[in-house]
Amino acid sequence: MKQFFVTGIVFLSTLFLNAQEIHKRTLKLMGSRFEITVVAEDETQANAYIGMAVAEISRIEKLISSWDPNSQTSEINRNAGVKPIMVSEELFALINRCQGLSKLTDGAFDITFASVDKIWKFDGSMTVMPSEEEITNSVQRIGFEKIVLNEAETSVYLPETGMKIGFGAIGKGYAADKAKALLQERGVKAGIINASGDMNTWGKQPSGDDWKVAITNPMDKNKAFALLPIYDSAVVTSGNYEKYVMIDGERYSHIIDPRTGYPAKGIVSATIFAPKAELADALATATFVMGIEAGIDRINQLPDIECILIDDTGAIHTSRNITLNTN
Repeated sequence: MKQFFVTGIVFLSTLFLNAQEIHKRTLKLMGSRFEITVVAEDETQANAYIGMAVAEISRIEKLISSWDPNSQTSEINRNAGVKPIMVSEELFALINRCQGLSKLTDGAFDITFASVDKIWKFDGSMTVMPSEEEITNSVQRIGFEKIVLNEAETSVYLPETGMKIGFGAIGKGYAADKAKALLQERGVKAGIINASGDMNTWGKQPSGDDWKVAITNPMDKNKAFALLPIYDSAVVTSGNYEKYVMIDGERYSHIIDPRTGYPAKGIVSATIFAPKAELADALATATFVMGIEAGIDRINQLPDIECILIDDTGAIHTSRNITLNTN
């Protein structure tokens, strides 16, 4: 059914499509590259639809950004160890789902990872391993189970001073889901929200064909591994092939295990297919941290979720319902 693998994801449309039917715009949102594609009758209608999507993504950013001092998320973080903060039902529900995802992944996904002391440097300046004590101490304030949610008051409390939450591993996927849902409500029959590689699609191309994504090889990023049709679903990849540090001949990924403080090992790229980009986004990071065996075992237990993992030798591993054909 699915034929490929991933590290980068690129939207492709068939060459014979009428250019007046497919319209797309690329812009920077949430600090990342977004590409919004819609099928519309004309450019005026398409621009209106894309404007709606941009406004919705910007709204989400203002809600969940830990960089915006005026966001509810920043207010939660400022009051860690001080008092609970009442938040919108939307943000409360998102945090509640994040806690559920943390339980599902045994803590491999954890929004309190924002509390980590950033002792690992991936800018080329790091030449010596942090000490074991530094690594252990770096994750002392992390712990999804510490978050106190009061449903009656829709309040969120971080009980330890210095605790923080952040949505870096799920925020773009959530924004893509919300933008897609809004456009569907407004009557847009087909499109793609590409949130810096977090892809969420619906409908079909005007030709009747499914939307397609090119799956590139992390061992050779200039080559596509395969071409994949996707229909009304999401695909997200996490990878360590561009951001890492070499110490004493060993490669350390920028993706840190929030449970230990050590970089995740063994996987170069993790791609998740799921009904929603929010879920795919979180599971891509979590599977990367969990490793090949544990990650695939967990994905195999989840309905409508599939994965393709590439290990550090270039070997491909898939969940049980994916059959690869790389010819």
